[in-house]
Amino acid sequence: MSIPPLRQRSAWKSLETHHVEVGSRHLRDLFAEDPTRGERMHVEAEGIYLDYSKNRLTDETLRLLLELAEESGVARRRDQMMAGEHINVSEDRAVLHVALRMPKDAQLIVDGRDVIPEVHAELEHMSRFATQIRSGEWKGYRGKPIRNVVNVGIGGSDLGPVMAYEALRHYCQRDLTFRFVSNVDASDLVEAISDLDADETLFIISSKTFTTIETLTNARSARAWLVEQIGTEEAIARHFVAVSTNHEAVAAFGIDTANMFSFWDWVGGRYSMDSAIGLSTMIALGPTYFAELLAGFHAMDEHFRLAPFERNLPVLMGMIAVWNRNFLGCASVGVMPYEQYLKRLPAYLQQLTMESNGKHVTIDGDHVDYQTGPLYWGEPGTNGQHSFYQLLHQGTSVVPVDLIGFAKSLNPLTDHHDILSSNVFAQAEALAFGKTDDQVRAEGTPEHVIAHRVMEGNRPTNVLLAEVLTPRLLGSLIALYEHSVFTQGVVWGIDSFDQWGVELGKVLATRIIPELDTNFEPELTHDSSTNALIRHYRTLKRKED
Repeated sequence: MSIPPLRQRSAWKSLETHHVEVGSRHLRDLFAEDPTRGERMHVEAEGIYLDYSKNRLTDETLRLLLELAEESGVARRRDQMMAGEHINVSEDRAVLHVALRMPKDAQLIVDGRDVIPEVHAELEHMSRFATQIRSGEWKGYRGKPIRNVVNVGIGGSDLGPVMAYEALRHYCQRDLTFRFVSNVDASDLVEAISDLDADETLFIISSKTFTTIETLTNARSARAWLVEQIGTEEAIARHFVAVSTNHEAVAAFGIDTANMFSFWDWVGGRYSMDSAIGLSTMIALGPTYFAELLAGFHAMDEHFRLAPFERNLPVLMGMIAVWNRNFLGCASVGVMPYEQYLKRLPAYLQQLTMESNGKHVTIDGDHVDYQTGPLYWGEPGTNGQHSFYQLLHQGTSVVPVDLIGFAKSLNPLTDHHDILSSNVFAQAEALAFGKTDDQVRAEGTPEHVIAHRVMEGNRPTNVLLAEVLTPRLLGSLIALYEHSVFTQGVVWGIDSFDQWGVELGKVLATRIIPELDTNFEPELTHDSSTNALIRHYRTLKRKED
């Protein structure tokens, strides 16, 4: 079935007309006209309650948005993804992170092979190894149990594991220390290992291709440190394991391939935290909690697959995001978790959303004539309220915000959690309704100060509320965002599963690396700015301390 270009779809045209009628309406008026709005405009699934009533839309807006989702083929594309069809067109690959969390008795045929037995065989491999580390059965080269785990990766090989570890730290084995190294800046590695005992340290080298320059540079330096500390190359076999798809490169590095954990080319990096890339997560949590994390992912997968669009959390969030981006002109989205354990969630979502939907051509290679993925950013509440919320309330750019809260704290302490949670609801209310000049004046504010204290309001928010942060809940929350991103990408007609935009800079950097060596004078053939910067760098590098 051929789908017309986005601007030619009937629902899109209807939304353009509709936007003229409602685009400038204020949330104050929408709530005044419908006192039950906040009670109606919510949906709940898999422990997540989504209140979307404080978005600048009406029932008609929502109807047209869901019509656009239908017309864009979201359901068909979803089913193709979950059936293992090659929907990553530029790389001719299936997109099957959903297979990573399917139960053992499921079946999914990809390119003529059932992948579920392979997935669960790898999970069992991870489980055995994690149990050995956690129990102290696995010993280092000189007989000491492993007490420190250092995950070395970058992108999805780092952001997923570190986010999950921080998010679920409450459930982790506390006599184990976990560190995460991603930046090729030597300071990252040095600070991560400077206080560790090499005899008690395990390095997990996580790289899909085992060719990523940042990860391999850090891995070689870690290997050199370990060999220097212990005194023999033979120690590598007891202190290094790999997560990769490249057996040959892993063996060449010196890691026993029996200690290699595999995944598949149909797992994209930013969708890989529940594959073997999550080995550090499983060691920290243990196999039981890791299974609960996977169950949460799968539950949201099934909700996305089966729920009607009007009650479908990922579809609703995705289509509201399309409305905010394409019709209200919102260029960025703030993600504000009111849960300190989720402090790395915004960084994780930055890769998930912007690497997926930061595209300027359609699946067919045609340039888009509309906006695609917005910028994602954020900080935990209440920290952000004392840094950038000023702009959210009174700045000239409208930034939709996802506020994520929990009814219970994992660390109950006097009234801390009620104070924290009150800010979730207060910020959503303040962003929506603001404060008028009459309200400011009624407070006795001097006339010359009134304009400074007015809050325009009409700033959209989603409030996501859950009971308590658990491994299962985290899985469902991440899957919610995964499928929301997918929904947006389908509507925009782009390939959400490639990332060619990260390649050019890497290629140029590889070319520049030898030109920074001060032992010879290279011929520079870049543009005049790049040439001048390289020469100045070399001059500074030669300066004596």
